[in-house]
This record gives sequence, C-alpha cells and structure tokens, in this order.
Amino acid sequence: MELYFESYGCTANYNSTEIMKGLVKQAGFDLTSNIDYADLVIINSCIVKEPTEEKIRRRVSDLLKQGKKVILTGCMPRLNKDKLQKRNLFLLDTSQIRNIVNLIDDIYSNNYSEKYLRSRNEIKLNLSKIPKDKLIGITQISEGCLGNCSYCITRLAKGRLFSYPKEDIVKSVKRDLESGAKEIWLTSQDCASYGNDYGRYLLPELLNEIVKINKNFFIRIGMSNPNNVLKILPDLIDIYKNKKIFKFLHIPLQSGSNNILKLMKRKYTKEDFMRIVREFRREFPHIHISTDVIVGFPEETQEDFEETYELIKEIKPETINVSKFWPRPRTSAEKMKNQINTETKKSRAIKILRLHNDLCNRSQRKFINTRHKVFVDKIGWPGTYLARDENYKLFAIPSRDKILGKKLNVLVKRVTTHYLIGEIV
Repeated sequence: MELYFESYGCTANYNSTEIMKGLVKQAGFDLTSNIDYADLVIINSCIVKEPTEEKIRRRVSDLLKQGKKVILTGCMPRLNKDKLQKRNLFLLDTSQIRNIVNLIDDIYSNNYSEKYLRSRNEIKLNLSKIPKDKLIGITQISEGCLGNCSYCITRLAKGRLFSYPKEDIVKSVKRDLESGAKEIWLTSQDCASYGNDYGRYLLPELLNEIVKINKNFFIRIGMSNPNNVLKILPDLIDIYKNKKIFKFLHIPLQSGSNNILKLMKRKYTKEDFMRIVREFRREFPHIHISTDVIVGFPEETQEDFEETYELIKEIKPETINVSKFWPRPRTSAEKMKNQINTETKKSRAIKILRLHNDLCNRSQRKFINTRHKVFVDKIGWPGTYLARDENYKLFAIPSRDKILGKKLNVLVKRVTTHYLIGEIV
C-alpha cells in the first residue's frame, strides 16, 4: 500500500507528520511522493486562518472526487467532525497521532469508528520518525496552552496545556543527535509556558539539561508568549548565553495598542513586550527577533494601527508574520462589534509588510563585506545552500561542492531583503 502525506501549519504539525511517516514505515507501509500513486492520502491540517482551512477543505473534496481515501488529522477534526462525515474520509484527532497505524488497519478491515476522535494527553516523543530535514530534529515539548485569547481557535483544537516529561524530552533530543541532527528545534504553542500546568515555569530548567548533552549542536527555541517570558526573563537570558542556543527569539506582539491587546485578552502590554526585546538586545545586540502581528482586529482604529506600525518601526524585527484578522467560529472575537472591512485589513497588512521590507533592506546593507561563521543546514535552489550563524541570520551560499552539514567561514558579497549572499573563505 502506498501512502502520501501532506502537511499544513506550524512546526509542531510538521513534526507530527514526521512521526506518522516513521510509524507507518515501521509498520511496513510504503511512502510515495507522487499523490497519483497513493492508495491513501494523509492530510495534517491547520485552522489558524480561515483561508488555510478553506484551502484544505477544497483539497480534501477534490481528492474524494478522484476516488482517493483520505485521513484528515491535525486541528480540523476535533472542531469540525459533524461537517466532515463523508464517504472515504476518516478522522484522526491531533492527540491520536500514535494511533495512525491502528487507524489504517481499521479502515481496510471496515472497523473504522470515532474512537480516533477522542481527546487525550499524548506524548509525541521517542517514536520512529522520518525527518523532513536530516540535520534538523524537531522536538515538541508540550501540547495546548493556558491562554484565553479572544480570537484563537487553536486552543479549542489543542486543549489545555500538557507539558511532556523533561526526561522524555532530553531522551528525544539525544535520539535526534545520535541520528545525525545538528540543530534541535524545540516547539509548542508557547514554549515559555512549559511546566505551568504544574504551576511552575520550567523552560530554563529544561534548557539547562539539554545544553549539558555532550555533543556539538544548536538549539532553536520556538514561540514564547510575552506574559510567560516575563516570568522567567532573567533565567532565560542567562541560558541564552550558552553557545549552543541560537540567538533567536520568537515573541508575538499581535498589536502595538494596549486597547487592542486587552480586547484580544493577551495578558501583557506593549510596554511588557518592549521590555523583553530591550533586555534581550542589551545582552545580544544582533539577536534575531521574530514576531507576529494581527491587523484589522475588531474595533482597531487608525490610531491603534499606527501604534502597531510605530512599534514595529522601533523594534525592527528580522522576521514578521502579518495576519489579517479572520473571525474564527466559537471564539468571542467572532461576535465582537465593529468588525473591520476587508479593504482596510488588506491595506494595513500591506503597509506593515512594506515597512518591514524597508527595515530589512536597510539592516542588510551593513553586512556587506563582513565575515561570519555559519552552519550549512539546508539545500536551497540549484547550486545554492542555506546556512545560519549564531544569531540565526540567513545566508545563501553558492557552491559546486557538497557543503551540507559543514561549518564554514563566509564573506558577505551581496544582500537581498532576507538573505546574505556569501562566498566561502
């Protein structure tokens, strides 16, 4: 039997797909990269944005019309199971990933039931997996969150925070390193909340255990919400001083207006956000700041938007994900008054993106003719490799030699908005 996988959404989703691939391969199934040859298609879904969810719905519908059997997993099944009752469509809850082989067996023995939609605490660690990138090991450290954001549907699909045991996480990291990984990406809905389901903030403690592993590797810490970062700020900055930690901080802003943050129920202020950025930059001047912004939230005035615009101009993030607000079902924001029209949301998103491109272009120029130590972690377009330095700056390196997995010294010769073009020295 040939299986085809397709994944959408966050890093955790892609890791869950790696795990499912490993489990089905271990069970004797074949994987194909050509969907035409597939007997069964597994789609790992995302529901953060309405356009993404609608794209997946159309994709599933088209596959069913072609006569394909489809397993839909990820965030969609839990919240949409009543709308997804279709012939040859089978649902797997995001907390049932380890049961993928049992589900396939039941499908082909005509024993499929809704037991695979039951929510549970599932530890997605130390399982067979087929990584998307051999040099990058993704480790999920928890599932769900304790937030109550008024716009977020993901918390309804993922449930309350469930932090995985520290010993299992460390063991998982060691397994990836022994399999050849040189980068470890720690991911969850909010890494800074790790352990808070037990009333503690344990991310620094977890990181201290991981950096003790006697191997050469880098750690990238995933998204962390400001209100939880504040609880561990001094300890987190201290562990970031370790040479194994990428100087990369993904901290979502969402809005530069305290009025909108309050409506979003984000549990922090823009002053809190700025304090975190400033304290990290004080210790690590070249740290890579990644952030997220939602424009067009209900009741967002032009003045509210300008506050966001000016704050982005001040912090100059290296990476930004700009989303136009989409009212998601079952969220309180869906029912809020003063919804913003589509054209206003679009124009505000474009303005932020243009600002960011301008900021990046100005920032990149200062790197011309500078030298950097980088690690080559991916193959780029033909004849080019991608690499990162300790500050998570992105380099494109043209080379006819096979340099994947190597540490190199490069000289920056050209720059683009998001890449430093380097030559090996």
